[in-house]
Amino acid sequence: MKHNVGNIDRTLRIVAGLGLISLVFIGPRTPWGWIGIVPILTALTRWCPAYSLLGVNTCPVDKGGERSKTS
Repeated sequence: MKHNVGNIDRTLRIVAGLGLISLVFIGPRTPWGWIGIVPILTALTRWCPAYSLLGVNTCPVDKGGERSKTS
């Protein structure tokens, strides 16, 4: 799998995921908050299946035109 989630995108996904998971413990206390696991997993793996289907890539591009393997 090639990485298709950049660093800023990763940070936003982790924040959003933690916010959703917090709904399980505070707020409306609904089990729907567990959906927050999805953005956290995509952030940790740096790969989003929806991005792959849509052809979106937020990873930075090296000067040589190849995708960076470190990001």
